[in-house]
Amino acid sequence: MSDGAPQELTLRLHSSIAEIAAPEWDACAGAENPFVSHAFLAVLEESGSTGPRTGWLPQHLALRDASERLVAVAPAYAKSHSYGEYVFDHSWAHALERSGGRYYPKLQVAVPFSPVPGRRLLVRPDSGIGPAALGEALAQVVEQLGLSSAHVTFCTEAEWQALGEVGWLRRLGTQFHWTNPGYRSFEDFLGALSSRKRKQLRRERRDAQAAGLTFRTLRGAEITRRHWTAFHRFYLDTVDRKWGSAYLNARFWPLLAERLGDRVVLMMAERDGQPVAGALNLMGPDALYGRNWGTTVETPFLHFELCYYQAIDFAIAQGLQRVEAGAQGQHKIQRGYLPVPTYSAHWIAHRGLRRAVAEFLDAERPAMEREMAELAEASPFRVED
Repeated sequence: MSDGAPQELTLRLHSSIAEIAAPEWDACAGAENPFVSHAFLAVLEESGSTGPRTGWLPQHLALRDASERLVAVAPAYAKSHSYGEYVFDHSWAHALERSGGRYYPKLQVAVPFSPVPGRRLLVRPDSGIGPAALGEALAQVVEQLGLSSAHVTFCTEAEWQALGEVGWLRRLGTQFHWTNPGYRSFEDFLGALSSRKRKQLRRERRDAQAAGLTFRTLRGAEITRRHWTAFHRFYLDTVDRKWGSAYLNARFWPLLAERLGDRVVLMMAERDGQPVAGALNLMGPDALYGRNWGTTVETPFLHFELCYYQAIDFAIAQGLQRVEAGAQGQHKIQRGYLPVPTYSAHWIAHRGLRRAVAEFLDAERPAMEREMAELAEASPFRVED
């Protein structure tokens, strides 16, 4: 393999993360992103949120050196569909199948149901190899198992570049993140906005908080089964509104809090002591990651308050550098969440489809760059003279 690996590496696929010891996995994954931790991925499997029911079958990659030390891993899943990924390849699948080919099963290197950017090719820092070694291993898996393709979604820019150097096709996307240059309070943040936007955010917070609701931020053991029962109801309501699939089941939430502890942050809204809305976040060393939300009441600006403003309040209090509020949503710009690029890389075995996708991506990337530049012009922050 490339990257100057000092010795022969052995590739293995694991049908459960439980087959890999947590300290070994986490020595590769690091601590910066809770979504690629052994604990988070294990909760998905143990709860049944990933597996045959949802069509996310674990096939985790593991590279070991001659001494059997684990030097690199990747969270990978064999899939017979393209749902729950947030990087859309349905048109690629349709094109191949219309021409008589077979797109599924494919291999997806990702955090299931979570469009959270971060490392996906988890290389142990002292291993002497780089992410391209895992890229080459993934290409081998595609060939040996007769799969159509492998996809590494929401990876880092460095991984994206490394995969491009060994022949992977590269795709750009965009999300909206809030960054903290050192605010001491929410008022500090508001002071950085233009006057009109500052008034708008104050009005939205005032209206949400004047609706007879009490807002609470709960962490880890503070979140009781009562809260999780309510939150699962909120989650199902959101799924129903968006015509989605309920991948995460009722077992997932309390197990998540048990395993990840204070890294689980739940923003709750209550009326007369009863939970009526909630927003789930995970916390890393420097970021708060917004994931799921839902409500059983119709209150103006409640979504903005729970998912955006409460998250900013919490991030400032904890000294976090940013809030990542999930996929899509240009409305986030006016709330201080600005566009940032996201990255994915794709290995396609079929030559014809590979050529067609490469041409599509070559045209899509500059279009995405132009769109992000245009979106950035709508920034609500004051322009300094």
